Order: sequence, then C-alpha cells, then structure tokens
Amino acid sequence: MNKIHIAVRTTVSPERVVQALTDFNPQRTKLLSNIDPRFYQLHSVGTTSADVTEGSNFLGGIWERSTYDWSQPGEIHITLQSSNAFVPGGYWHYHVARTEDGESLVELTVDRRGKNLKGYVLTTLLSFLGRKLFSQSLAQTLKSLEAEAMVSSQS
Repeated sequence: MNKIHIAVRTTVSPERVVQALTDFNPQRTKLLSNIDPRFYQLHSVGTTSADVTEGSNFLGGIWERSTYDWSQPGEIHITLQSSNAFVPGGYWHYHVARTEDGESLVELTVDRRGKNLKGYVLTTLLSFLGRKLFSQSLAQTLKSLEAEAMVSSQS
C-alpha cells in the first residue's frame, strides 16, 4: 500500500475548489494539467457523482477509471474501479475546508497499490516523490483558480 497525504492553502473558496475538481467539461484537462486529454473520457455524471477515465502520459501512459462522489459538503472521494497499473479500490480523497482567516485548506490523501510491474514501479516512485509531485500539481491547479478569481474580481 502506498498512501500519501498533503495539505495546501489557497485563497479560493472551498465551494469553488470543489466545483473545479468536479467539473467535467472539456477544459478539465487544462485546469488539471496532470490529466492527458488522450485518456480523458466522461462515462456519466450526476448531481453528486461521476464515472470517469483519466490518465497521464507518464511511463508510456497510465490510466484509471474511477467513480467520483461529492455528496458530502467539502469532500470528494474518488474510488479506483480499473486501471492499467493499479489495483481497484485505491482512492483519492479531497477534504476542503475554510480556515479561520477566510482561506481554504485543501487536504489530499492518495492510496495506490500496484497490480503489475508498471504499477509496482509507480508505487515505489510515489513513495519517494509522491508528496512533492502531488503538492506541485495541486498547487498549480489552485494558482490557476486564484488567477481566475483575480480576473473575475477586476471585471
């Protein structure tokens, strides 16, 4: 098992963070730069859930089909259903909450277990580099949302 936990602060409201992470429009791959458009496929989306295939170009391509659930305020739980590298049942879990100073704290926990050689290599790499990689990726997404909020407030 390979579990990673990170936390990043942002000036973006918790509601906007959750909305951005659960918006499955075609611009999703631009906001979430770690998603390769070649692997992105929305199978279904409801009011508080979605079935999505997403992936990255890393190591020749890694994809996973997952179920998103954001039925609890400030929580997004993404459960892995199938993948070319990881065992089903792994997850991404976001907890987004307003801080006392009016900012937001975004906590992310990722659980990955390899199912084949590619998966074992990836989970080994994630045990060493995962915190840094996921922190950078989440921070980049939040910076994009902050820039978007700045532009909106100036309009």
